[in-house]
This record gives sequence, C-alpha cells and structure tokens, in this order.
Amino acid sequence: MTAHFPAPQSRRDFLATSGMGMGSVALAAMLAEMGLTASARAATAAPGNPLAPKRPHFPGTAKRVIHLFMNGGPSQVDTFNPKPELNKFAGKKLDTSNLSSQTQARTKGVGFPSPFKFKRHGECGQPVSELFPKVAKHVDDLCFIHSMQSEIPNHSPGLLMMNTGSVAIPKPSVGSWLLYGLGSENQGLPGFVVLCPKGMPTAQSDNWRNAFLPGIYQGTYVDSRHTDPEDLIANVRNDFLLKKQQRRQLGYIQQLNRAHARERGNDSHLEARIQSLELAFRMQSEALDAFDVTREPENIREMYGDTQQGRQILLARRLAERGVRYVQVYHGAGQPWDSHAAIEKNHKRLAAECDQAIAALLTDLKERGMLEDTLVIWGGEMGRTPTVQLPVNKNNMGRDHHTNGFTIWMAGGGVKGGMTHGQTDPLGLDIIKDPVPVHDLHATILHLMGFNHEALTYRYAGRDFRLTDVYGEVLDDIIA
Repeated sequence: MTAHFPAPQSRRDFLATSGMGMGSVALAAMLAEMGLTASARAATAAPGNPLAPKRPHFPGTAKRVIHLFMNGGPSQVDTFNPKPELNKFAGKKLDTSNLSSQTQARTKGVGFPSPFKFKRHGECGQPVSELFPKVAKHVDDLCFIHSMQSEIPNHSPGLLMMNTGSVAIPKPSVGSWLLYGLGSENQGLPGFVVLCPKGMPTAQSDNWRNAFLPGIYQGTYVDSRHTDPEDLIANVRNDFLLKKQQRRQLGYIQQLNRAHARERGNDSHLEARIQSLELAFRMQSEALDAFDVTREPENIREMYGDTQQGRQILLARRLAERGVRYVQVYHGAGQPWDSHAAIEKNHKRLAAECDQAIAALLTDLKERGMLEDTLVIWGGEMGRTPTVQLPVNKNNMGRDHHTNGFTIWMAGGGVKGGMTHGQTDPLGLDIIKDPVPVHDLHATILHLMGFNHEALTYRYAGRDFRLTDVYGEVLDDIIA
C-alpha cells in the first residue's frame, strides 16, 4: 500500500505562516528590504560574513563617522562665514556678471547683510554667529571648509550628491561604502544607522541606499522622534517564544534559505535577507540597551538637553560608542533649513534646536577619548545666497539656494582643528581660493578612514565603480 504524505510546503508558504523573534518573519523580510545591515565583532564573526571587520588599505585616523546633516541648506553667511562687506551693499544690486548663469539666476536679488552678529572665538579666532554660542566654544577643534561646491542647486540632487556622489545614476551612499570596506564592529547592531525624525528628507531612502552593493550595506532608517526604544525599533521584543525556541526556528528558516540560495547561485538579495534574519535575532539582546538614552547618567542627559535633537544626538554617540560604523543624524527633515523667507526667525529657531546638543556631543566625545578617532561632520546639501530671495518682502526676508561656496565643518578623526580651508569673495558670491567639490570631500573622508578612494571599488555591470567616480582629491591641508 502506497503511503500518501502531504506535499511539502513551499518556501514562500512556510515563510508566510511562520513566526519568529522580532515579531514575525514578515518583519525580518521588511528589515531586509530596508537594508538593515548585519554586523560583526572580530572575535565572533562567522566565517564568510560580509560584515566581519576588515582591514582598510592603511591605518586610518578615524574609525567611525557621525554626520550631522542640516537638511535644506543652512546659510553660510549667517552661521560660520561672515561677510561684513555686505553691509555696504544692503538693498543694492550685486555684480554677478562673472558668475555662471545658474548662479546668476539665484542671485538676482539685492544684497542682504546678515541680521546676526558675529564674534571671534577660541585661540584660532574663528568668527561664529550668535546663532551657535555653544558650538562656538569648540572652534579650536573644528575645521571649517568655506569653499564647498556642489552641482545642482536643488534639494533632491543636492542631497544625493552629498550622500552618494551622484545625481545622475543610483550609486551607494558614503555609509554603504564604508560598511562595505570596513565591515562592522558590532554583531548586535546595524553598522549604518540613519536617525531622522518626523519623516524623511527629499530623495528619501535613496540618501542611504546601497544601490549595486549587496543589500546588507544599506543604511537602517530610524524615526528618532520616538522616545521609547520599543517604538524606535518596532517588534524588537518577542513575548511569545523563548530565545532557544526562536533560535531553533530561525535555524530551520535559514536552512531553507541556504538551500534556496544554493539553487540560485550568488543572489545578493537573498544573502541580505539571510543576514538580516540573523541580525534581527541578535538585536533582541543589544538594541534595547543601545537605543535607550534614559540609561545615561542624568548629568549627561541634561548636557545634551531633553529635546528631540538632544536625544537623537545622544543616541548617535551611544551607537558610535558601540561600534556602529556610520551614524547620520538629520535635522530639519520636517521643517528644513530651507529659509526662502523669514530666515532670521527660522534660522534662529533651527539653530536653537541643535546648538546645545552638538556642543554636548563634541564635549562628550572629547571627554571619553573618542573624538580623536570619531569624525564628526556638520553641514547641509548646499548653502544660501548673500542676496535676498525675490520678490523682496521687507518683513519676511529670505535667501535662495547657493552651491558655489557654502560651508561645512569637520572635527576629530584626524582633521586639524582651529583652521579654515578655502575662501569666498568679500560678498560670498563665488569661490576665490581652494574650491572643494563634493568628490574631494568624499575622497578625504575615505582617506581618514584608511582608504585610497581610487582603490575602494566594486565590480558592477562590467565596470569598477567607486564613491568618487573618476574624480576626487584628498584635502591634505586639513589632515593633522
């Protein structure tokens, strides 16, 4: 008599009906699609794990990056690059005949002196606007680049350029390249985390995409407006299965995944899913602790401030301290620095939201001995014009987009403090010394992390791609 056994479930059916840690397998699949990166400690990394710690090309001065991204484009002439000569041209047309047509179109308004006062600070004497009184106390640790140059003065391409080095074709983000090159130091947390409250910036998740790199290198987005760690990371706790039961269930699921992978060769999407399942399981042990800023001493929390920015920048430090390779912190995603109108009111509010927390981060990293190997970057995707936005409204003055001579600053990680690089003309219309295209900034970041930007490549579609494309020069002058 022939026995009749039920047909085995397909892999799709099994995954659809099974539950596991982190809430469900459906969640793990979602995490994989979001690109939740796996990570590894040197002592416990599984053989062949693509996120095991790797050696860079040479010893880097920085091990990790905290990128404070001021979404929308803060005004350089109102923050860190004063132009007192503008006072002579208040309400007057400026000579823009030597500028590109693109820049001329944005600077048709009359001269608009900054409504904010500047004062020199530190031994270096760097002038800083009254908008950032607490950050100003750290100028001797900051390296100001006043000659940043981007390609297109619009937000989406500007964000993509700053984050991926490309506005034309989908390319991996800086964080993805660093994770690909260095791996992760922590097996229980993602290696590339993006903290962005109240929604995403323009271009959305393309800003932290992996593009043609394997999916495990994509950034993990966290809506950092939440205060409860279980809201920051949904379904991180499993209240239905013991950990041993979860491990057995996950082991069986991964056995099916591996069999499926063997049938299909090197499938990077499936490999990303396999890695994300493992990370989802491991995060139950470490994520709740890492994302819970209330575990910090009261004096530390007070130093950062009990605000949305204070909490998320403190969270960035906690993640960096635990081995997360690249933490990007967005400010102004909901109400950006894009002050086409009412710049005095809006920049004052925005700076007040983050000044204390940024200064606290610099203090905290320095006191913990982390600043020397943590590269902190501050800036947006563009700057703003030294002219008033048209049409002129005397009670609602603002500035247009400007991509030829905006300011970012860097601290720690092997950069020189108390210095400036690059220079714009007396009115802030154009760069007159040491222009810094975004590719040069990226080449310098990679250098500080221990990479020759021309040699960190990935083979795709018959070509070796790199973050800096065919461009990029390291800014040797700013390296300590």
